[in-house]
Amino acid sequence: IPLIIVLFTSTQGALTYLSNYLNTWVGANITNLLKMDLYKKMLGFETEFFNQKNSGDVIYMFNNNADMACAGLLTNLKNFVQKFFTAVSLTFVLFYNSWQLAIVCVFILLMALLPMTTMKKKVKSVMDKAIVADSSLITAYNETYSGNKTIISYNLENYQKSKFQQVLNGVFSLRIKMLKRTRWLTPVMHVILSFGIGLAIWIGSVLILDGTITSGSFVSFLTALIMLYTPMKSIGSNYNSILMSFLAIERVFDIMDSVPAIRNKANAKILSEKPKLIEFKNVSFAYKPNVPVLKKVNITVKQGETIALVGNSGGGKSTFISLLPRFYDVSTGNILIDGVDIRDYTLESLRDNIGVVFQDNFLFGGTIRENIMLGNAKATPEQLKNAVKMAYLDDFVNSLKDGLDTQIGERGILLSGGQKQRVAIARAFLKDAPILILDEATSALDNKSEAVVQKAIENLMHDKTVFVVAHRLSTIRHASKIVVINQGEIVEVGTHDELVNIENGAYKLL
Repeated sequence: IPLIIVLFTSTQGALTYLSNYLNTWVGANITNLLKMDLYKKMLGFETEFFNQKNSGDVIYMFNNNADMACAGLLTNLKNFVQKFFTAVSLTFVLFYNSWQLAIVCVFILLMALLPMTTMKKKVKSVMDKAIVADSSLITAYNETYSGNKTIISYNLENYQKSKFQQVLNGVFSLRIKMLKRTRWLTPVMHVILSFGIGLAIWIGSVLILDGTITSGSFVSFLTALIMLYTPMKSIGSNYNSILMSFLAIERVFDIMDSVPAIRNKANAKILSEKPKLIEFKNVSFAYKPNVPVLKKVNITVKQGETIALVGNSGGGKSTFISLLPRFYDVSTGNILIDGVDIRDYTLESLRDNIGVVFQDNFLFGGTIRENIMLGNAKATPEQLKNAVKMAYLDDFVNSLKDGLDTQIGERGILLSGGQKQRVAIARAFLKDAPILILDEATSALDNKSEAVVQKAIENLMHDKTVFVVAHRLSTIRHASKIVVINQGEIVEVGTHDELVNIENGAYKLL
């Protein structure tokens, strides 16, 4: 008997460990698969989607929702299912011993479970507010990380503390509200089920006295009833956790079912040849309804031309060039490449033909080499070396111990502004796309660096169509066509020499 006990206990322990291991393994894999699907979905959203969200919203939507949907779901579901089948089995025992008592006790049990039907509605409204509060908390951490120099230089520590305390207070208030709306379920079930046990003892005593049931049957009934009611008292906590998970699953489904505003059309064409003609026809665009940023813009750009976009700040220059790679879609009008609306091309083939250097370039954590090679993963060492040289990066790279394999930190934090700009320019050079967009691409360079990079850009312009947004005269004076945009409208078009000779002209004034 002692050996049997040891063997039984050992087997039970091994199975418990195996159960926990498999539960965790399955749960983690489901979570990872869900996060991967959400991440792929996130990559498909347009720029405007991210403009309308803060970083906390995005992290909560695509990461935390997956954790909430899966974390503890299997465990709680397992307990829930186990308790359900235990309850069904014990209910049969109750009816076997006394159907009269069983009817009363099952009715009490159903009454105890009834409040669970109202939980979802009560929890959902608070849950939605709690998500917004938790998102604000994540955003606060991200802003502090990204804006630490501004916080230090302006002595904003106390301001940030006060702001963060307000966020914490909001989170605390909502968690207390959530507790009030959920944690009453278990004690209420305790009270209702205690009435069931009390009624069973009272009615059972009467039935024993009139000989309807035996005392042995009553003891058997009472034992089964306590075995039934005891786990039912705690089922409220399991139900709360499962409810939270299912609400998170609903949010995940909402995300997965959403359709990006900018996407491929059915049977979209592939832009396989070098674009020969780009046309903007009556193009208007607005970020907000009835607040146009561009108003009926018309311009034709031939292959090999360099178009310089100039004008007052906020006039719509960066918006203009953002429409070509479809960061945004036009509100009205058309952008045509070789007579075909760009919305009829696949996004991938369209963007494969466009190289972009932004004013504020994003670099990924990793090495200089990895960031440049993003332009063309199949580039040869010679092409990489040439791109580095063209971007005036060679002297800087040669001065580093690890050269191109130097780690640059998150967002390229270990590089200066000019160095980051030149890495981004090298990346665009390596892509060697037939259309090149330079949005203040040389703004972070000193005069000497700009002169060298400008020569490299001129070499790159051969057989390419280039859009340049710049303020420096040296960058734009040799452009094929200079387009002056003010208040969303094209006010002047021409070469440098033509525009400077216009008396009181907008370009001359600039």
